[in-house]
Amino acid sequence: MNIPAVPFSKPVLFFIIPSLKGGGAERVIISLANYFNKNNFQSVLISLNNDVPAYEIDNDVKVFYLTDRQKNLFVYRLYHIAETFFKLIKLLRAQKPVCALSFITSANVWTGITCWFTRVPYIVSERTSPDRSVIRFNYLRKQLALNLYKRAEAVVVSAKGVEDCLLKDKDFKVLTNIERITNAVTIFPLPSEEKVHHRRFILGVGRLAYVKGFDILIEAYAKSGLTDVDLIIVGDGEERATLVCQIFNLGLRERVLLPGSKNNLQDYYNQAEMFVLPSRNEGYPNALVEAMSFGCPSIAVDCNFGPSEIINNGQNGILVKRGSISDLADAMHRLAGNEVVKTTLGNQARVISQTNHPDKILGEWETLIKKHVAATATAAQLTNSQPAL
Repeated sequence: MNIPAVPFSKPVLFFIIPSLKGGGAERVIISLANYFNKNNFQSVLISLNNDVPAYEIDNDVKVFYLTDRQKNLFVYRLYHIAETFFKLIKLLRAQKPVCALSFITSANVWTGITCWFTRVPYIVSERTSPDRSVIRFNYLRKQLALNLYKRAEAVVVSAKGVEDCLLKDKDFKVLTNIERITNAVTIFPLPSEEKVHHRRFILGVGRLAYVKGFDILIEAYAKSGLTDVDLIIVGDGEERATLVCQIFNLGLRERVLLPGSKNNLQDYYNQAEMFVLPSRNEGYPNALVEAMSFGCPSIAVDCNFGPSEIINNGQNGILVKRGSISDLADAMHRLAGNEVVKTTLGNQARVISQTNHPDKILGEWETLIKKHVAATATAAQLTNSQPAL
């Protein structure tokens, strides 16, 4: 890990995340790093693990990878813990950022610990249900996280449900520094005219993980009775083999496709008959926002959290009861056969392009960061500009 010996001429911001592999949090933090790098800051993007970035990072953004975890044996885990700590401390001391912003609980804890040691202001962000992360920690880890979150300049959440979940916990209810900033619409290239599939299709997008519920979507599709519309699920992940077996067992090999990750998602959103979000848990689902911005009529399971804050049921999309595969199958069947409803929902869904426009959302992040680091940045600049005695 080569650290530049010459300090940057602009105030430095750190953006810290466990991995840069594909996902909503990764897309958001890379967008933030790119944005601030163009707006009077030097962005330094730090991935705790060595992974190939899934999204484009501007050339001027500095990127560091702290560890390369190949083995999960106890001795290697201890080594990687020490490696992460010392490398992050070294970066903080060398680059002297005016603030560090971290996404996802594990990165939040590392950021809090190392910024406390180096006296760097920091902001943490919970991107999904705290019931699956900090609230499930054992007593000691939970108290550590709580104290680090209390010391943070802000704890940013993407949905009101995430905030409510944190504050209902008997320990985290003391937090007074929670800020809510939703996710921005992704700006894609214009869709092409080239067909991505030869038949009509229903679309799912996301990481192939249990929490994303694609097994639910496949089962609901099988029960829907739709034979003239295929199902395409775009994404990769650890559940691929399980989903392939499910598709085979249901006799749907010709009609349910798993094409992997795609770099032309705009074409899929633009051509799909409908988009379905079957997640068991969410924070603020990027894929749903993206689909709606293209006017793709959307159905979402009313999971914790996010969909109910994005969809007004029956007006700009359809919410179905969590845990009811039959309700999801019925919603897909009814929507597929009603062009009027599809058109109405799609037109109303497009409004999210304005309410979640990047200029608005990134502006909220800029206001938050400048609010907490302006004094620090000014002090640092004044110190650097004073002549040597």
